[in-house]
Amino acid sequence: MNFSWYTRVLLAVASGVILALSFPNYNFSLLSWVAVGLLTLASFGAKLSVAPLYGVLSGLAFYPISVPWFDVVIQKYGGVGPWAAAGVLGLIALAGGLYAAIFSAGVALASRRSRLLACLLAPCLWVAVEFLRAEMPIIGFPWNLIGYAASGNLALVQLTALTGIYGLSFVVAGYGAFVAYAVLAGTQRAWKALLVTTAALILVAFGGRYFVPRATPHYMAHLVQTNFEEYYNYPSDWMQRHAQALDQLHGISVDAAKREPGLIVWPEVPAPFTFQDPNFRVRAEQIARDSGSDFLVGIVDWRRNAEHQWQATNSATLLNPAGQRVFTYDKIHLVPFGEYVPLRRWLTFAGKLVSGIGDFTPGHEYSVGQLPGGKFGVYICYEGVFPGLVRHFTANGAQVLINISDDGWFGHSAASAQHAMMERVRAVENRRWVLRDTNNGYTMDVDPYGRIVAELPPDVREQLDAPYGFRSEMTPYARFGNWFPWLCVLASAGLVGASVLGSRERQAGASSERLRTKIQA
Repeated sequence: MNFSWYTRVLLAVASGVILALSFPNYNFSLLSWVAVGLLTLASFGAKLSVAPLYGVLSGLAFYPISVPWFDVVIQKYGGVGPWAAAGVLGLIALAGGLYAAIFSAGVALASRRSRLLACLLAPCLWVAVEFLRAEMPIIGFPWNLIGYAASGNLALVQLTALTGIYGLSFVVAGYGAFVAYAVLAGTQRAWKALLVTTAALILVAFGGRYFVPRATPHYMAHLVQTNFEEYYNYPSDWMQRHAQALDQLHGISVDAAKREPGLIVWPEVPAPFTFQDPNFRVRAEQIARDSGSDFLVGIVDWRRNAEHQWQATNSATLLNPAGQRVFTYDKIHLVPFGEYVPLRRWLTFAGKLVSGIGDFTPGHEYSVGQLPGGKFGVYICYEGVFPGLVRHFTANGAQVLINISDDGWFGHSAASAQHAMMERVRAVENRRWVLRDTNNGYTMDVDPYGRIVAELPPDVREQLDAPYGFRSEMTPYARFGNWFPWLCVLASAGLVGASVLGSRERQAGASSERLRTKIQA
């Protein structure tokens, strides 16, 4: 089947648009199942010099619709105008399009051998490219991977305990590639096979959820949603200005723990909270003592390095019921251009955006802390979108996972819902309870099978009773990590290699035939 160039352009753009519409706040998740199929059709049979363009067009359509909140955040907290913010979003879309260009080029190359080879390559290469998006140094951004669009289904998401989110991406991309194959083959047999596959997926998706076990909690946590307004720069008298709100949060925390004893959690630092400030240190210690409970709170921690220079870390620290600090975790994966500026000295052209961002120092240890009853791992905000990072805590012995986050920077955009969607998958991948505490939403309690057991509405100052338990079993994903995407990388390399070899054999055969014809003539 040979499509015209403008049909290919429409298919490529449509693939990006409908994939974007699969995620919050649009939530047309079923569209994701054909998105890869449309880009496969756009790339099939295309010239190798042009095929990458179709991937770029798909990315340029996907990102502005999927993550428009980038524009809001950059304008509000980056101190830049709307045109500059739109330009940054455009660069992000272009970078994402370059990843998709790898996919389009690979499909186009495989299609020179056969349509079956191209459609077999498609899901493998799609997952390999998503893995590349996640693992790239500095600019890794595994946000809204295609598998997340299907993660709301309780039965399908259980696959991630085996393969991580990448296995679910493979299923969704594979179905799309199957749709493309049926269109290209155009045979009754291909369409019947697609119909049977569709029926099987529907049966698993709707019937399988009744076979997913329920976890029994034995402990209680109190997740406090602080609901503080975000500031570009915090005034020096912030603690005094917000004394009444802090008193309210103190009372909410202590009352909840006295009513039902359990861990108190405050989110990723939503304000100038640091133990170097005696006002905050005394208050935090008093909350722990008044409640008689362990108290986990997000702070900015200042320490001197080997050169006696002060360095700041984005940290979570645990106080025991006596008010003593007994555990601290320093955030390892910092947000580029949010918590630090990579290559700062070479990015002078970024002007205000660079000069307004301070530098946190990254942590280096996947530390695990102790609670009455078991061990916990805590990861901070953006770290939760990296499945390979979170599994390290489970591998190190964490029996419950705690995510503290401040998504207030996103305003009322879809980003908070998208972020929460990804945290649910972390629970299933590791088969652990995930206690997610945020500044302004979504604060929620997720069981080890991905069910949201309890949640708070956004933009309220309140606490959530979050039952949980400690679990020790290790899922294949927690134990072995990203084995599945690496398998897809190897499969992609093999299939692309077969395509190149087949193309050379055909070229050699064609040359031999032309030579034979000349000799006979």
